[in-house]
Amino acid sequence: MKIGIFFGGPAREREVSFAGGRTALANLDKGLFEPVLVFVDGRGRFRLVTPDFLQSPSLREALPQDESGFSVYDESLAADVLNATLPELRPEQFRDHFDLAFLSMHGPDCEDGAIQGLLEWYKMPYTGPGLVGSAVGINKILQNELIALANGQQKKTATISRDAYEQSDKAQFFKSLTEHLGLPIVIKAPHQGSSIGVAIVREADLTQFCRAVEQCFFTMSIQPDGWSKLSEWADLSPSDKHELAQKMVSLDSGISFPVVIEQTGEVIKHPKDFVTKLDALTKQGAAPITLASLNAEDEVLFEEFISGQEFSCGVIQDDDQIAIALPPTEIYNVTSFDFESKYKLNTTKKRIPVGTTLENNRKIQLAVADVFSRLGINVYARIDGFLTPAGDVLLHDPNTIPGMSPSSLIFKQMAEIGLNLANSLTYLIRQSLRERIRTGKDTFHLKHLLAELDGQLANRKANPLPERVISFGNSDEEFVAAKQQYNELAASGTIRPSLMYIKSKLESHEIPVNLLFKDTIDELETALSQPRHPLLVETDERARHITERYV
Repeated sequence: MKIGIFFGGPAREREVSFAGGRTALANLDKGLFEPVLVFVDGRGRFRLVTPDFLQSPSLREALPQDESGFSVYDESLAADVLNATLPELRPEQFRDHFDLAFLSMHGPDCEDGAIQGLLEWYKMPYTGPGLVGSAVGINKILQNELIALANGQQKKTATISRDAYEQSDKAQFFKSLTEHLGLPIVIKAPHQGSSIGVAIVREADLTQFCRAVEQCFFTMSIQPDGWSKLSEWADLSPSDKHELAQKMVSLDSGISFPVVIEQTGEVIKHPKDFVTKLDALTKQGAAPITLASLNAEDEVLFEEFISGQEFSCGVIQDDDQIAIALPPTEIYNVTSFDFESKYKLNTTKKRIPVGTTLENNRKIQLAVADVFSRLGINVYARIDGFLTPAGDVLLHDPNTIPGMSPSSLIFKQMAEIGLNLANSLTYLIRQSLRERIRTGKDTFHLKHLLAELDGQLANRKANPLPERVISFGNSDEEFVAAKQQYNELAASGTIRPSLMYIKSKLESHEIPVNLLFKDTIDELETALSQPRHPLLVETDERARHITERYV
């Protein structure tokens, strides 16, 4: 079966998606699937690329650049600049190139039902939840309301539209919010993922609050008493102006380009043009200027700050649509689990399961599986939340296409039920086919694809692949190299690898799949010396009827 790996996209999470595309390509079982790479550019065009494209450290570095001295994404370049090197693929041509679209994309247009609807229109099956679950999973305001209806949880929230915010008395509005929600206040852009557009205001500081709100609207005010450093533009040196304009390109922390000057409607696509335009505007006088991303949010969500143990819990399902929650991961040693702490810092700690009682871990799993089903999500998802000191489970942010780096939480949790990276991707493809059949569209063709895949999996069970043992000693470097070799062999589709830890001449240990995600030898030895947590044993047994198909 040919699998079109879709990565990139127009959303702010495209760098996360770029890394996910690399993971999917590397770990797709080549004995079952043939990968075809589909890069979705910033304008939403589909382009066939070769594996070399994914070898760049980041998406921005993989794209062609101009001679402006700025590093930009393709929306800042001429509309046809990619055509010479990356041929465009029209949706009506999809079925000529692959049988299923593997979606490794995140955020608006990629995770909200938009591309899912386009694929359904062209009768192309895709991975992940369908239209209903995707639409719910992208809208944090709607999520809060539906989760409260589903399980009765009580969490204080508030919302405001952009127009209402601009017309409000900012000081009075901030005061009313603190009276309702208390401090700290969590501010969120409602349609973003990967904790982009999330800010926490911890003090009764109006300037800090207004900056945070603008960040989540993806706007910037330039005026003498404005909230951003751009208000000091006229006094900045040329190098400072260049640095600020380059920072604006950033998708995870900047406003990004293109931007519109709301007072004039003029669209600026490139940071070089932005510097020139802002120089001209500031020379004309101190009239207020408001910049907005072309994809600015129209509402902002405010939530009370929840004190408790933060967790993230994946969910999968079986052929009868029974949701099975994976072991939850606790995120700790971090002030806020934002984009930087998720992807750029090494200070954040994680453990499976949550450091609490067995009963509380079960409670988390029950709540997560229930919300997964009630919100119309299928195939798989990751749902975040908090366990409060009182033992209450408060959920938020269902993530219908979780991040797909090799160390992503969802893969660590699937390893706890015995699925390695290659197995996990195969599960995702097969279960997605099963759920697309339920839509009643192109049913016969989808049933044929599913039967063909099931036949291949059954044949592999009846005729196991030859085994190869990968041995490693007691250094972290050997452990890392052995895990990499394991994943490469597992994805080859020709070998069934296993890991053997040679601690000494007299002592060795076969390493189960669930310990593949340990980072160091010390962590591995600690896990080997301790009995397995009862929740992990329970979850493993509960999911065995799923995993036995793949292992």
